[in-house]
Amino acid sequence: MLTVLITAFREEGTVGRAIEAFLPQLPPEGEILVVCPDPATTAVVNEYAARYPQVRHVADPQRGKPAALNFGLRAARGEVVVLSDGDVVVAADALSALLSPFDDPQTGAVSGHPVSTNRRDTLLGYWSHLLTDGIHQMRLARDREGRFLLCSGYLFAFRRELVERVPEDALAEDGVISHLVAQQGYRVRYAPDALVYVGYPTTYRDWLRQKVRSAGGYAQRWIRESPVRMRSPWLELWYGSWLALKYPQTPREFLWTLLLFAARLHLWLLVLVKVRLLRRPLKALWQRVETTKG
Repeated sequence: MLTVLITAFREEGTVGRAIEAFLPQLPPEGEILVVCPDPATTAVVNEYAARYPQVRHVADPQRGKPAALNFGLRAARGEVVVLSDGDVVVAADALSALLSPFDDPQTGAVSGHPVSTNRRDTLLGYWSHLLTDGIHQMRLARDREGRFLLCSGYLFAFRRELVERVPEDALAEDGVISHLVAQQGYRVRYAPDALVYVGYPTTYRDWLRQKVRSAGGYAQRWIRESPVRMRSPWLELWYGSWLALKYPQTPREFLWTLLLFAARLHLWLLVLVKVRLLRRPLKALWQRVETTKG
């Protein structure tokens, strides 16, 4: 039994494509649960549920994404749960590639491979390609060496028995789940052929909103106190800098790379202030990023 769990909020324009991408890949005993609170997105999901018995809507109490995930996990019947979002689209063969590593009983979670759909010839589009391609290379290396790696929240899967619930103030649920799996002695694997197509922010304000939330999750105690490690400002600086500096193909891209270093410094300072010092709540930090909803 397999459960695909999609979380969505005010994504009536994109959630249909997200569902349609999974439907032809779903095994006969599989199900797609869509957790969403708003009427417009719910109406779209119910249209699919009326046509496809594999699709179900799960009411969301609108207390944030971690709470929505917990409602979905309680409703899930699958032994393996695949998590994705209502504003991304998986490739035609992504599900089989994502599930293949579970043939090994020591595999507890598997990350998919996000691919940016943004244009590379813009500043923020270039940043999205640099960061996704850089993380792809890091995941490949860590998987090959058998080291711990973090799943991507855009597409990943895990054994349901290993995750009872997600802390409701967690800013980075993908990081929390990755650490929970690793702490129980299971491997987190990478499936580079499990592609998921993602639209990234197109304004600096939205970029900061998204990154402060995701990076801020790694400053919370759920991950900061974990005995396994992959991501921190120092690890990013040490391992990521050389990858970033060899990525540009033109002088303009090299300049954009240097600007990204400044933006990352700005980001981690905001994380320090908002997450570590002020301890702002989930509701204040989890701000909707409109430019990714096209």
